[in-house]
Amino acid sequence: MNTPSASPAERRPLTLVWDAPVRVFHWMAVLCFAVAWLSAESERWQLVHITAGYTLAGLVVFRILWGLVGTRHARFSDFVRGPRAVASYLRSLRGGQPQHHAGHNPAGAVAILGLLALALLAPLTGWASYQELAGHWMGELHEGIATAMLALVVVHVAAVVASSLLHGENLVGAMIHGRKAVSPRDGIRKAWRWLATLMLLAVLAFWWTQWQGAPGVPRDAPSVQSRHDED
Repeated sequence: MNTPSASPAERRPLTLVWDAPVRVFHWMAVLCFAVAWLSAESERWQLVHITAGYTLAGLVVFRILWGLVGTRHARFSDFVRGPRAVASYLRSLRGGQPQHHAGHNPAGAVAILGLLALALLAPLTGWASYQELAGHWMGELHEGIATAMLALVVVHVAAVVASSLLHGENLVGAMIHGRKAVSPRDGIRKAWRWLATLMLLAVLAFWWTQWQGAPGVPRDAPSVQSRHDED
């Protein structure tokens, strides 16, 4: 269970908390959302936008499964708590003595669940809009979900910065190297790097198939030089 622990100053060495699949998922999701957002209004980059969206959906499906069977702090059962726990954590922030959690804190868990839900709904509505399954309103819904996700991302980033300052720890760095200043008993034994490698290979393979299937110049199309000769 992800229970409150002592303050960072009272804790000793850095201990592995976030496994490699969680970290790879996190940064790949950040990349995919950024690419999808930046390419949303461009016809030229439509395939890039679609590829980023589909990749994000696949990553979320993996994260949901890993949240059920993964390592200790990756599991939803470790950090998802009820309203009472969220309120208690927020009160601790206001009181100047914030509860410290080895994994996600209860308030952060709410944001994470929201981001996972929106990150799954955005590609689904985008696909439905692209297939013209429900008319113009589906496209509007897709844009609205993407905008809501961006807003939640901004809130999440602000909360991470604030939590890092309040707890005296680098949460961004922890999501890179996977280690936090917690008791060894609160850590995990394995990083599961082989699974993270398979994730990356699967994503790269999907990108390759998308690139191979991209529309290009037909092989039998006349070249510029041949058209010039005909003139």
